[in-house]
Amino acid sequence: MSSPSKTPLILSEVSDNPVTSFRRGYAQFWRFLKPYALWALLGILLTIPIGALDAVMTAFLKPFMDKVMVGQDQQFASMVPFYIIAFTVVQGLLLYFAALINGWVGGKIAVDIKQALYKKLLSMDTAFFDANSSGSVLFRFSSDADTASGGLITNIKLFLTKFFSSLSLVCVLLYNSWQLSILAIGVLLVLVLPMSIVRKRIKKIISQSMKKSTKVATLYNETAEGSRVIKSFNLRERMYRRFSATMDFLFRMNIKMVRDTNWLAPSMHLITALGVAGVLYFGMHLILTGVITSGAFVAFLAALIMLYTPIKSIGNNYINVQQALLALDRIYQILNTSSFEERAQSDKQLKAIKYGIAFDSVRFGYSAGREILKGVSFEVKVGTKVALVGNSGGGKTTVCSLIPRLYDPDSGSVTIDGQDLRALDLKSLRSQVAVVFQDNFLFEGTVRENLLCGREGASEDELLRAVHDACLDEFVKRLPEGLDTQIGERGLRLSGGQRQRLAIARAILKDAPLVILDEATSALDNRSEKVVQKALDTLMRGRTTIVIAHRLSTIMDADEILVINDGAVAERGTHAALMQKDGAYAALYRSQFARVRSGASEETADAESEGVKS
Repeated sequence: MSSPSKTPLILSEVSDNPVTSFRRGYAQFWRFLKPYALWALLGILLTIPIGALDAVMTAFLKPFMDKVMVGQDQQFASMVPFYIIAFTVVQGLLLYFAALINGWVGGKIAVDIKQALYKKLLSMDTAFFDANSSGSVLFRFSSDADTASGGLITNIKLFLTKFFSSLSLVCVLLYNSWQLSILAIGVLLVLVLPMSIVRKRIKKIISQSMKKSTKVATLYNETAEGSRVIKSFNLRERMYRRFSATMDFLFRMNIKMVRDTNWLAPSMHLITALGVAGVLYFGMHLILTGVITSGAFVAFLAALIMLYTPIKSIGNNYINVQQALLALDRIYQILNTSSFEERAQSDKQLKAIKYGIAFDSVRFGYSAGREILKGVSFEVKVGTKVALVGNSGGGKTTVCSLIPRLYDPDSGSVTIDGQDLRALDLKSLRSQVAVVFQDNFLFEGTVRENLLCGREGASEDELLRAVHDACLDEFVKRLPEGLDTQIGERGLRLSGGQRQRLAIARAILKDAPLVILDEATSALDNRSEKVVQKALDTLMRGRTTIVIAHRLSTIMDADEILVINDGAVAERGTHAALMQKDGAYAALYRSQFARVRSGASEETADAESEGVKS
């Protein structure tokens, strides 16, 4: 079977072809607009009378000038204000309902885009998260959805309203003077050139700004997550320098955006001013020669000014639309990225592990040209305990990451009961594996909510039994709200030992036949380790277990110990056999226990606090 690509999606990279980007952006937007097409169409239809009513107001000027100002028609004059008020009220109501409908459609589209992006985020390969910062993820998966939906819906509504307004106003122009209309409309064609220039410059500036914008989000996240390290190492000035440098760059990009794009608005003003000046000059000639009446000219001029006014401010709206389309293209890039987890669709369900797990000549590297595992082969029989030891960075954690398919091997195979993991349904595979990491992630919420991550729908008795087996019952009894006590983001209100035991309770509740322990006690002090080790013994009882061990005292009873150094299995056997062999394992054992006897290791640990931290 082919291995996954070693080039995960890098969120700071965007397409360089603006034409293709915009075409794809529109196509991608239709996917989200389609469910609400009828409501969107209604919103569009409402823009027709809204725009047309602008022309009605100007059309009244001709008969008003000719009948009232010149003809002194009092009856007509008395009716004109009522007509204007009536048309304004109707237009206002239509504007309100159009805004309501378009706001609803835009909001629904934004929600759908964010849901699609979050669903995509959940299916991304582990390599994707290795390659991208939290700031990049936050920016691309959240901000782009708002930019795309809000920018397009708002500006499309504006453009359509002005389009139909312009169309009706052009009709007023043609009705009053086709000669002046040719001059006025001809001027508008000149606007195409500056708009085309601006579009090309926008994409280049946004691409540069986006990379730094993601850096800002990352810095905020690092400051919140790493506040203790920042304070302990006096990093406030260093973090501030990094933040200031990033903000200075974004400021320069914003100024560049203003410099390179905001000349569009003055250009629009100049071009429309030339159009009005030409109409005034040529219009006076037509009045004096009797081609048009004064009323027709006033109506024409009013319609022309109403036509030109929104065009003078179109620059900013045009920039917003281009930004929205670029955001859509970035969304397209994410949604059309294929991950091996999405491709891992199979009808083969793994319902149990009957015989064991086997690695056969497995080779793997996190990036091309840097191989971590170099032909690893071994077998873990069902019901046995296998320990992995060796030098740091030798590949022990990588071996364990391949079993629940956090990654796929580049070559060779990992099998369960003779079946290649890549041929199995991914969800069913992971349901058979429980992992306890050295630094377990806990979710913001309560103790109960974190336990239920192990198995949704577990009964109260099952929860309490898992808590007891993980040696957490005394701790839970002292909590103000028991299982419903909030533990804070990432469980920061708990001590290290409490977090580990809560993760163990979660794994116990999952009741998976295969348990992987990735140095689950190496970061704990002596007192905490003894309590956690007791909980781990309960978890391992009757289950197939793979243990990555830092402290060899915890794995001396293993059925088999594998020494993995530099990506290869250097030695294997029981503790007694490896000590008799007097090789790499024996040297590691003697080195570690010499440190213990010298008093430089575990005996200096303080007792763990059992209460929730304030």
